[in-house]
Amino acid sequence: MKKHTFALFLAGAIALAGCSKDKDLNFFSVKQDVQFGAQLDSTVIASPDEFPILKKSQYPQVYSYLQQMLDAILESEEILYKDEFVWKITVINSDVVNAFAAPGGYLYFYTGLIKYLDKGSELSGIMAHEVAHADRRHSTEAMTKQYGFSIVLSVLLGDNPTQMEQLLASLALTGTTLAYSRKNENEADQFAVYYSADTKYYHPLGIAGFFDKLINEGGGNGIPEFLSTHPSDENRIENINNTWNNLLSGRPELESVLWKDLVTEHTNIKATLP
Repeated sequence: MKKHTFALFLAGAIALAGCSKDKDLNFFSVKQDVQFGAQLDSTVIASPDEFPILKKSQYPQVYSYLQQMLDAILESEEILYKDEFVWKITVINSDVVNAFAAPGGYLYFYTGLIKYLDKGSELSGIMAHEVAHADRRHSTEAMTKQYGFSIVLSVLLGDNPTQMEQLLASLALTGTTLAYSRKNENEADQFAVYYSADTKYYHPLGIAGFFDKLINEGGGNGIPEFLSTHPSDENRIENINNTWNNLLSGRPELESVLWKDLVTEHTNIKATLP
């Protein structure tokens, strides 16, 4: 088969197989999401000056608190890659008010963010938002748009056998500040509500309360770190509330759930942080 004919054949194959479970275009495989995430995680671990990690052995209560939230979120029927992804939590000891997700379910939370929050439901909302970025495969979806079909075809044809390694290195360098599209951010907010509603434990509007606090308190002090990596607009909280109201219209039984905010428990966890 001639090379250009094979290229057309591959193009058709990729066009048929290039969608995730969520139907969005993504030329990368789920296995590559995990591979990319592991590469970025290795970079984080190897960079203690930039990412001083809180050791699980020294702060078991903190990790247990976060793990319980994650376990609850992963019970949602909306999760697409519960079994395929790693779902690993890492806490970074820094005053930065931020969190981020790497492909494959690698989740990172700064102690500055945990201290900043008042309720467990707010933290759970942020976690659900980051889980959504990973589970909806927003990073590799963004890479598909950034690098395009030609690079993926080059990898498959063998024209540049080091291309995948270069992509891995690129993600490791830029993954913690990857700019998601407005569509990605809105989708992550939307699914944060869905995931939280399925837990029937942490209030689904916790993430809205967090954004409201960030916007109100950050107005006079520049853009908060979280909003610099997770862009916000004046309609974001309204969109979250609309998602919740639309969910209630189809699942009215959720209105009677005794949602928890976990104020005391969250305060106790903050007191254990360095």
